[in-house]
Amino acid sequence: MTRTANPLRGEATLVVAGVTHVLRPSFENLVLAEAELGSLFALVERAAAGGLTLTDMTALLWHCLPSEHRPERVAVGEAVLGMGLVGATVPVRAVLAQVLQGEA
Repeated sequence: MTRTANPLRGEATLVVAGVTHVLRPSFENLVLAEAELGSLFALVERAAAGGLTLTDMTALLWHCLPSEHRPERVAVGEAVLGMGLVGATVPVRAVLAQVLQGEA
């Protein structure tokens, strides 16, 4: 069953190896991302200052993919590179906005 992203719920999509995935940050996924990347508030501040790295973006997006269908991290990194850093900010921004605003 294919779902489409609902931006009103803070969802975004990410195409990895030709497969469209819906990103929806769950509490569990965000806790795991925070354990790897440090404070999510600090991550938001780095993003606002233009200081996010390719590693930061890839890790955050990878953690926000549903675990039952999650591609390998290197494939997510390749998808980020394929989108370009500016293009990759769209799903990253959606995830960070969801973190700051909470569920709609």
